[in-house]
Amino acid sequence: MSDTPVAEMSFEQAMQALEEVVGQLERGDVPLADSIALYEKGAALKKHCEAKLKEAEEKVATITLDAEGNPTGTKPVEGL
Repeated sequence: MSDTPVAEMSFEQAMQALEEVVGQLERGDVPLADSIALYEKGAALKKHCEAKLKEAEEKVATITLDAEGNPTGTKPVEGL
């Protein structure tokens, strides 16, 4: 598992780390104290991934379409 702090991870890094955490917890061969720490890390990774997704969604421009469904331009998402 990466030693990179969660806050500094890219979305892809955080997802990979979260998959590793889930895999370890699903195996059930981790001592209780370590399971608690893994669960806490998993929760932090999940929150980080959700924030990264929200950030990406906010950066996406709304595409305006004409009557035939062809893109005619973009307008920034409100508040950006």
